[in-house]
Amino acid sequence: MEELGPVDLFYKWLEAELTDIETNGPKKRRGRKPTKNMYFTYMTDQAIIAYNKEPSYAKRNKVFREHINYPFNKLVENIYHTFRFSYFDVPYEDVKAEVVAFLTEKIGKYQEGKGKAFSYFSIVAKNYLIIQNNANYAKLKMRSEPSEIDANRNISAEVSLNDHQESLRDFTNLWVNWYDNHINTIFVNKRDIIVADTILELFRIRENIENFNKKALYILIRERTGLKTQNITKVLNVMKRDYMKMYTVYRKSGHIVDSTKL
Repeated sequence: MEELGPVDLFYKWLEAELTDIETNGPKKRRGRKPTKNMYFTYMTDQAIIAYNKEPSYAKRNKVFREHINYPFNKLVENIYHTFRFSYFDVPYEDVKAEVVAFLTEKIGKYQEGKGKAFSYFSIVAKNYLIIQNNANYAKLKMRSEPSEIDANRNISAEVSLNDHQESLRDFTNLWVNWYDNHINTIFVNKRDIIVADTILELFRIRENIENFNKKALYILIRERTGLKTQNITKVLNVMKRDYMKMYTVYRKSGHIVDSTKL
């Protein structure tokens, strides 16, 4: 008898899973209550894991076509419309196909046990769209008169934002180092220290997950710490308060000042 490959085992698991759901109803899972139209589920995660492990091109193509392609398309569609990227000069369907192709190219970098696939591919898709959108905007600025661009976007606001982001980048590097050295003074609860350390680590690798939103941040921290949202929020609020106070001083003086003295 031929040995079953990863995709074969996925379909066998999926059949048993669907039979169990039909008999006993959906399983209760941790996290936010699912919506009625979930398109990227734990089954999608398993399909991606099987795809990455499968040596057979034909089987990889089958599982992608039946269980990964649609979730990828819906994910890109939702991100595109949520953030309203406006500097693409090709039809939306072409943009979506390009991003789905990029996700497919990066699918092998998703690692089992390193968080949910939805979180990973959401960040990959959003970063790709942001980079392409910004590149298109840069080209538009080169081709157009300032007055023409200004009809679509407030240029003075763009310049101000770029200056602000550069200042934030420099400050954040200094702030992360300072906070890392004072973390055991600011927080005494071991659980809080774990959360704070995780947040600092996300700041350290922010170039790889740049521009993620608040929801994505919480998802990443929950997956890395296994803690509830309320535990994360408490620590995040303290760090946010310190960050804003210290940055206000930094903008005026160019120096990091102890947040406990502000």
